[in-house]
Amino acid sequence: MRITGYRTLTTVQEWGRPVGDANGVFADGVVPVSIVLVDTDEGITGVGLGPHVEIERIFPAIEGEDPRAVTSLYDRMLRHTFKAGHAGPVFGTIGALDTALWDIKAQAAGEPLWRLLGGRDRRVTAYASGLDIGLTDDELVAEYEVYASHGLRAAKLKGGLDIERDRHRLSLVREVLAEAGHGRRPGLMLDVNEAWTRKQAVRHVCELERTLDLIWIEEPVRRWDAEGLAAVSRGVSASVATGENLTGLEQYRPLIAAGAVDIVQMAAVWGVTHFLRASALAHAHDLPVSPIGNSPVGLLHAATSVPNHLTSELQDLHTPVGVSIDLHVEDGAFILGDAPGLGVRVDEERIRAVNRRPQAQTADSPNVRPERAGRRLLAGVDAVIPTRQVPVVSLNSRNEVSPTVRH
Repeated sequence: MRITGYRTLTTVQEWGRPVGDANGVFADGVVPVSIVLVDTDEGITGVGLGPHVEIERIFPAIEGEDPRAVTSLYDRMLRHTFKAGHAGPVFGTIGALDTALWDIKAQAAGEPLWRLLGGRDRRVTAYASGLDIGLTDDELVAEYEVYASHGLRAAKLKGGLDIERDRHRLSLVREVLAEAGHGRRPGLMLDVNEAWTRKQAVRHVCELERTLDLIWIEEPVRRWDAEGLAAVSRGVSASVATGENLTGLEQYRPLIAAGAVDIVQMAAVWGVTHFLRASALAHAHDLPVSPIGNSPVGLLHAATSVPNHLTSELQDLHTPVGVSIDLHVEDGAFILGDAPGLGVRVDEERIRAVNRRPQAQTADSPNVRPERAGRRLLAGVDAVIPTRQVPVVSLNSRNEVSPTVRH
């Protein structure tokens, strides 16, 4: 079998509501989803959900090769980016191609990828994650009631701009999940997407922990700040989760060595081989792993085969336009199917017919770091707070003005 070519597509995830985080919001709820299709001379096509930035530079590393030599081809792709580096979306392109090759390998074997990788149980524990910072209270409750109806009892909220607002929103979701679980204690996490300095992080989380039990705080400071992440981990009761924006094992090493990460995360678009290697590195240090991202199907298959998987992020319950996936959600878990490979099918005609594209990226999108991130003195300054509700007064327990987070 030989790799003969590739095709790229861009579809969208239609949330039907605003989605975003502390950095900004996609007001129309339309988020781009990139797809890579890899063709072979035996008629098997592999699917990779992820970027195709500079794919014309990376694809020659695998063109004409046997796609079943996946891990060797992964290293060949890394070598093809040696001079310019493989960080950012280029790493995502390598990951998308890598995932497509795993899909081909499993299809050729006539097995679902989770079984090919050595998984025994098709059930992958999940937590709810609504990218929900732009929602009003009523919208937030309604959204997590839907997650709860699928058996999810743990949730990660977006926040980091106002202590009291975060406390209020976390409490609302806690009540929803507790009621659905007949009083059983739910799990809560908070993701602030690198919005804080070290002191801001400790202050904000410690204040929340006066009344709430957080499983983890995600990306409290910049992704590369090993000393800062370690300081936060020592200063709060919650675990520190990070890693979704790290590209390559070399970026994990200093964080793990510094005790800067308690829960090791990997992005859904970084590829199966990277997930397996990062999981092995984490396992060697007795650390759990948790994939993040919408439609993390490749990593879900891989998660069944590693001993240290903790839980995987479930964002939208619907698939991107023109994409179907052989899995479903029940009793708080992804349930993987028996279709050979990833179980992903792409309707290229539908994607091209719909031809819906997200709005152009603006300064208030989640992908643009705000100018005053980490330098907001007061809550609500440059904050992402829905205009459909009145922001809460930001006072702490001593009736002092409570900065967004911050000094």
